[in-house]
Amino acid sequence: MAKKVAGSLKLRIPAGRATAGPPVGSTLGQRGLNMMDFINPFNEATKDMMGKDVIVHMKIYDDRSFDWKCLGQPVDDAIREKIGIKKGSGKPHSEKVGKITRAQLAEIAEMKKEHLNAIDEEGRIKIIAGTARSMGVEVEG
Repeated sequence: MAKKVAGSLKLRIPAGRATAGPPVGSTLGQRGLNMMDFINPFNEATKDMMGKDVIVHMKIYDDRSFDWKCLGQPVDDAIREKIGIKKGSGKPHSEKVGKITRAQLAEIAEMKKEHLNAIDEEGRIKIIAGTARSMGVEVEG
């Protein structure tokens, strides 16, 4: 019989730097989970992405066990890193903060292809371009 899911979590954690302190420790601790069962495997799995934040989805079961999946760097972080800006625009449709090329969009789409809901590469690029536009980044090409 399958385990019953008691809850799910979405966390944004610095890669390779999860600790027993906030946000990981406090979030897992209030659910009664052994945080070291997550922290050590997470740090080992994400040590190659040091310095970047990553998204983690966790399923928590009734018996206080859990499964987790790392989704990698968020798309908005990848866009900011690729074009060299600190943050998106507060008024994205009137104030532009930068430009991104189709080749840069394709690189990000390739990096995120496992986690995007698209049939082909063109669909993935359109999803990334939509995120860029909503940040106030002008899409070229």
